[in-house]
Amino acid sequence: MIGISKLYCGTVEPSDPLRYGRESGRLPSHLLQFARDKKPVVVWNVGRRCNLRCVHCYSHSRDTVYTGELTHEEGLTLIDDLADFAVPVVLFSGGEPLMRPDILKLIARARQRKVRAVVSTNGTLITPEMAGRLKEVDLSYVGVSLDGLRETNDRFRGIPGAFDLALAGIRECRAAGIKVGLRFTINRRNAQDINGIFDLLEAEGIPRVCFYHLVYAGRGSKLVSEDLSHAESRQAVDLIMDRTRALHNAGKAVEVLTVDNHCDGPYLYLRLLREDPARAEKVMELLKMNGGNSTGLGIGCVSWDGAVHFDQFWRHYSPGNVRQKPFSRIWSNTDGDELLAKLRERKKYMHGRCAKCKWLDVCNGNFRVRAEAVTGDVWACDPACYLTDEEIGL
Repeated sequence: MIGISKLYCGTVEPSDPLRYGRESGRLPSHLLQFARDKKPVVVWNVGRRCNLRCVHCYSHSRDTVYTGELTHEEGLTLIDDLADFAVPVVLFSGGEPLMRPDILKLIARARQRKVRAVVSTNGTLITPEMAGRLKEVDLSYVGVSLDGLRETNDRFRGIPGAFDLALAGIRECRAAGIKVGLRFTINRRNAQDINGIFDLLEAEGIPRVCFYHLVYAGRGSKLVSEDLSHAESRQAVDLIMDRTRALHNAGKAVEVLTVDNHCDGPYLYLRLLREDPARAEKVMELLKMNGGNSTGLGIGCVSWDGAVHFDQFWRHYSPGNVRQKPFSRIWSNTDGDELLAKLRERKKYMHGRCAKCKWLDVCNGNFRVRAEAVTGDVWACDPACYLTDEEIGL
């Protein structure tokens, strides 16, 4: 996660996370990416059921009843274990998490245990009543996924009217006093809508947006063909920086982040070296605090059936299941899972461009699951890295 507004526009200084000792339990949510201890943010896919039919769904969800999901009691046990393990955030995802009947009780339990609770939703089910109930249980944040403007989004989501329903849900969150933001996954079929998404942020007064780079997992993943070229990725990141700067120059302090491609950090730094060298050096301090990709360290996932994954995309491998042992024990690797141990020392095993890259300490090898999807080799170069050989010091 690269905070474009924080780094490029100078809304965060290196002294800010240091003021809290860089401890995840003390840091405010907007500074968690700079935590020293890297306690994991845990994505919990609470269920597979979804009311939409998105073409890119990593959970292959449909609007049907699924069996084998964690029960309410198992969910409470999971939340208590995560709280005892000092997990800073639980992100309730799906499927569509608001379709789970006990979701409000689960959120309430997390908040009672002093864990930040975030919901990742398509937004279409957030009525005035639901927004009010989410406010009552003290939900920390709602991330609403949009795949573009109206026509693009509805084509992706497979349901006419999905965009308007999602936008209505965003408005209901704002009316209820719940912090809300957009989640936008960039690909070849919607990159042309990035400008329009910024226009929407301004028009609606939406305070936060996360632009996700496409992550493909599993050998031969069809999503590979949907990704931007390296040149197109650079253009997209430049556009995001340009529009973020324009917002801040206009006094509109929107938080803008890019996610799932840590070469955005060095790319931003190199641009600042040309534009504002003094700021660039402060940004490098913050990038080193960020530490790059934290799959298997600062981000983890629990699936609907209790299987633990290194992140929400690496679903074809699991080091354990919370039905057999607590997440805290699995994540502490008390049983010595080899792949989990290697991920945490990945620099020893990297090869190719990544191993020789001068930014390795900043990006931490980026997404290993993308490398595996394209090459079959977990330790090969991430194919989504768009930096040139010259830029990485070869």
